[in-house]
Amino acid sequence: MDLSPLPPPVWIATPAALRRMALELEGEPRLALDTESNSLHAYRERVCLVQISTSRRDYLVDPFALPDLSPLAPILSNHLQEKVLHAAEYDVICLRRDFGFNLVNTFDTMQAARILGYPAVGLEAMLAEKFQVHLDKRFQKADWGRRPLGREQLEYAGMDSHFLLDLRDALQPELVEKGRWQLAQEEFSRLERSENHADTGPSWLRVSGVQKLRPPETAILRELCRWRERLAERLDRPVFKVIGDDKLTALAVGAPQALADLEPAGLTLRQVQLYGSDLLRAIRRGQESPPLVQPKTRRQPAAQVLRLDALRAWRKKAAAEMGVESDLVLPRPFMQAIAEQAPHDIAALAACMPDSPWRLARYGEEILKAIKVK
Repeated sequence: MDLSPLPPPVWIATPAALRRMALELEGEPRLALDTESNSLHAYRERVCLVQISTSRRDYLVDPFALPDLSPLAPILSNHLQEKVLHAAEYDVICLRRDFGFNLVNTFDTMQAARILGYPAVGLEAMLAEKFQVHLDKRFQKADWGRRPLGREQLEYAGMDSHFLLDLRDALQPELVEKGRWQLAQEEFSRLERSENHADTGPSWLRVSGVQKLRPPETAILRELCRWRERLAERLDRPVFKVIGDDKLTALAVGAPQALADLEPAGLTLRQVQLYGSDLLRAIRRGQESPPLVQPKTRRQPAAQVLRLDALRAWRKKAAAEMGVESDLVLPRPFMQAIAEQAPHDIAALAACMPDSPWRLARYGEEILKAIKVK
């Protein structure tokens, strides 16, 4: 691999430049792909930068300057062009959410490393392991939504995709040698179908510790969460950067009635100064509301719980023998479906774990045996 200093990435911020890049990419058999988002800095996360690398050059695409990225759609959905990513699931979800892109024929270098049993599978660790390349990760949590981006940020972004093709070429023969290439392909395809399962229900239901609250306290928490959501949206800031869940829960339980009571409840002086009056009003609204009973979660049938426990125990043992983490032996969605459906033969089991012939052939009979008496 050529480790000479990298040329600067090509900045793509006009429709004409995007069209030219798309034409160049059409002739590439494969490309590397990455994204940068602003989840730590905005109320609603969005993709702020798309990095694309070929064997010849690196591109940085600015979605803020380009209202239409559709020239990339046929490339990303082209079954004949391989797309190489690291930790692809998050990028797949973000690119579909923001631009409607559907990725196919992917190679996830992080999943490949996990399937091979590498102990450290982050990009920084893998590049150091394989190429003695050391990434500067200080921009990992930068605010990629701010413009202009600094020179060092741009260099960092280009590095994130630049080495992925070489990393892919280092890992693929190892997968073949270990007899895990088919498993990797199944896993890549499964991750291409990843969906955003973020809870869209009331925000108070997602607060850590809400299950321990009494109905009057839950009513207060609901009003506090409503206030926080409105303020976070107005400030364009993640809710946790307004005030944390632990402090909202403490306020719901303690229900302070005066500004002087807020700091002893765990708020900083700055938070009391900024939000104190609004918090007290939200607490009073909650106290004036009817007690709020939390929805009961549906209990799984006892036999289903036993099957799930049996699958967990079997999966842990099989993963230890294979030298990988247990979700690679049997991903959670498959495990849940098997526990629920209780298949009695291979055909029924195949319906519970679609498009996974390697796992079915390797572990099908073992899975059926594990749940047979449950």
